[in-house]
Amino acid sequence: MLIAFSVSPLGGESDSVAKAVAEAVRVVRSSGLPNRTSAMFTEVEGEWDEVMDVVKRAVDAVQASAPRVSLVLKADIRPGHTGQITAKVERVEHYLDD
Repeated sequence: MLIAFSVSPLGGESDSVAKAVAEAVRVVRSSGLPNRTSAMFTEVEGEWDEVMDVVKRAVDAVQASAPRVSLVLKADIRPGHTGQITAKVERVEHYLDD
């Protein structure tokens, strides 16, 4: 499965969420799963249980510094397909090159 998620603290003491988000991204990057972070979302690819475990640990990392956490998650569940974190973009780029 391929997921895109965003996790951020709510109700903290700072206007910036960057430090808490960095802790969540650290969890994702240390997971060993294919991943990519952009300005709005972090994408992770893997099996259901391992991806959801990473999301939970990322939420826990943010929750350690905030009384409330917001989580947005979108999933593409397509059994038997791997490498979609790059392949989906490559297919679009192919048509843009025409």
